Amino acid sequence: MSTAPNPIDLQRHLSMVDYPASKDDLIDAAREQDADEDIIEALEAMPDRQYDGPSAVSQAINRL
Repeated sequence: MSTAPNPIDLQRHLSMVDYPASKDDLIDAAREQDADEDIIEALEAMPDRQYDGPSAVSQAINRL
């Protein structure tokens, strides 16, 4: 992946997530919200763990 997705778009597609959430929960939620492939790919590339909130997701994606 060359660039991280726009953080506003990312959080818009994850707005319905109840945290803490697993990587798979985040991917499923993004797909349900018709997220772009860039967002799905970024979520798939994150470490497989529990995320406490939106900032933890953004931090994980920015480290890719």
